[in-house]
Amino acid sequence: MNQLSDVVDSRDAQRVCMGMPTVTRTMTVGSSPEQVVNYLKDFANSEEWDPATQRCTRVGSGSIEVGTSWRNVSKVFGKTIELTYTLEELTDDTIVFVGKNATSTDHDTITVNAAGRGSVVRYRADLTLHGAARLFSPVMKILFEKLASDTATQMSDVLNRLGGSVPQRGIEPTA
Repeated sequence: MNQLSDVVDSRDAQRVCMGMPTVTRTMTVGSSPEQVVNYLKDFANSEEWDPATQRCTRVGSGSIEVGTSWRNVSKVFGKTIELTYTLEELTDDTIVFVGKNATSTDHDTITVNAAGRGSVVRYRADLTLHGAARLFSPVMKILFEKLASDTATQMSDVLNRLGGSVPQRGIEPTA
């Protein structure tokens, strides 16, 4: 199973008006909510599901809980970007990571709900650019949409493998 759709809410409209890119993708996958949350809560796994991530290394050791951090190195449209991500929220159905560096803050919110034998996964990324980088917000929105679609496709494939099902591709056009 794999269905992707775009979701727009009032927060998206406000952020776009303020020049802050926001993207949301919704995927239906064959893995259980428990499998999905247990896998995605370890941000080091972004090396497998995020096509931009080159390297993601956990800071520290012990159990993964709120406050756990990772150093993430991504290559986004030819530019190497380093952010430190921190797990800000972890429940049975919600994971929130916040990534920061000098020029940007990225809030990734993942919600997971049961759907038949699988799950519906909603991935929302809110990017806030700081300082002079804010001038590039309109361009970043366009680039961010492409990256979000690529990430959703790869994430769906990886999450479907967790449940042992064969992934099916089906991406709806970005609005």
